[in-house]
Amino acid sequence: MNFNFPLLKPLRILLFPFSFLYWCAIFIRNKLYDWKLLKAARFNIPIICVGNIAAGGTGKSPMVEWLLREFGREFKMATLSRGYKRKTRGYALANTETTALEIGDEPMQFHLKFPHVSVAVGEERVVAVPLLLQDRPETELIVLDDAFQHRAIEAGLNIVLTDYSNLYTRDWYLPTGDLRDEKRSCSRANLLVVTKCPAGLSEAEAKKIEDELSPSGSQELFFASIAYGTPYQLVTRQEIELEPDMEVLLVTGIANPKPLKRLLSEKVASYEQMVFSDHHIFTIDDIKEIERRFNQLGGTKKILLTTEKDAVRLMKFQQDLVSWSLYVVPIEMVFLFNKTDRFKSIIGKFSRQFSGSATH
Repeated sequence: MNFNFPLLKPLRILLFPFSFLYWCAIFIRNKLYDWKLLKAARFNIPIICVGNIAAGGTGKSPMVEWLLREFGREFKMATLSRGYKRKTRGYALANTETTALEIGDEPMQFHLKFPHVSVAVGEERVVAVPLLLQDRPETELIVLDDAFQHRAIEAGLNIVLTDYSNLYTRDWYLPTGDLRDEKRSCSRANLLVVTKCPAGLSEAEAKKIEDELSPSGSQELFFASIAYGTPYQLVTRQEIELEPDMEVLLVTGIANPKPLKRLLSEKVASYEQMVFSDHHIFTIDDIKEIERRFNQLGGTKKILLTTEKDAVRLMKFQQDLVSWSLYVVPIEMVFLFNKTDRFKSIIGKFSRQFSGSATH
């Protein structure tokens, strides 16, 4: 939900009492952790937590991928995710036979793109971490995906993301807004990253955002945008360039497709979109409807386009898709204002110099 969407104002007002109750619940829970009445486990291994305090897409997957890409060759890395909307429960470690239905679309995406990284899922991360270390005792660095609001584990380094178009300072608590944790929780972050910024963000606007977020002296603030790579065919991996005379049917089941729609507006003459819910599990009926809509496009130069996250949920229909012009557009996080090396230096220093005593 976009907290500032005008048509939702009446509904937001009606739901405000529930937002207040939600805030009370998370306030009490956080206080119990602050007062040490609820204990957070620590592990004798560097753990980086990538998260946010809002529901919806803030770019956690591109951030996790950036970490795996930059440090996956230096360290024996592992990722641990909840495995949202998977059809299984409990702890699971990805292997060569794993599917997105078993571990979820985002972990499956990590597994396919970074086969040298151990990819695990588990709702209770405090239980899953020891199991992961038992299965992969050589692990040197763990990245927790979307775990900042779950305080059962005390990560050594916390990276908190907030969307440029909906900064957490301008949001409100569920269900009125998107916040699922207290705004003050961001004070626990080591690094704050404003994601999905315009590539041409000015230093003056960045300074205004910095003043609004008001990071503490021990925190560092970064700005990042999304860069799209060359689309590739889902099955053959053959690449194709987007051209002005193309007609595109965009198929998405993600929280925020707006940046991708902006890309298409810049690159092609026209496009249509089929919108599915976030993490949608595609069915054969969906495939038939996609095919019907695609065939209705009038041009001779037409393609289907989807995201990497959606692609892992479409792969079970590979036999149907071999002959399709279905292409996947990859994305990558790009740091602005020449701060890539600084961000990498902080992560590298933490990972190499980590020392801690496990209390779990």
